[in-house]
Amino acid sequence: MNPLNPLYRLADRIRYRFHRDTGKRGEDLAHRYLRAQGLLIVARNWRPPQGGGEIDIIACEPSAKGDILVFVEVKTRTSGEFSVPERNIDADKLMALRRAARDYARRARADTERLRFDVISITGNKIEHFRDAFAPL
Repeated sequence: MNPLNPLYRLADRIRYRFHRDTGKRGEDLAHRYLRAQGLLIVARNWRPPQGGGEIDIIACEPSAKGDILVFVEVKTRTSGEFSVPERNIDADKLMALRRAARDYARRARADTERLRFDVISITGNKIEHFRDAFAPL
């Protein structure tokens, strides 16, 4: 456990009390979660220069066969009363994510065989990580 976690939680409470930005809070929680899982965060809120989508988090996961480039979509809800957050990824959103990921991978000269799409669903303070949530490119 990171000794700074209580300080992070306090800063989060203060920041979100004034701004009420649930999505930003979820991305911050997902960022910390992924770092705790050993992933290196490469970019946050990356948009291709020509527009057409945004990738919430891009991370690099070390593995024995070589690093894996992970594109993460974060979905956050304050409660699961109406539906689970990950259900809001529809076909249009998926197409935009794939287009943005394809552009990032091309610019980074990443191996297209070493890509993965994950979804992190946050309901309240509960984090669920769906690895290989959908097929890459």
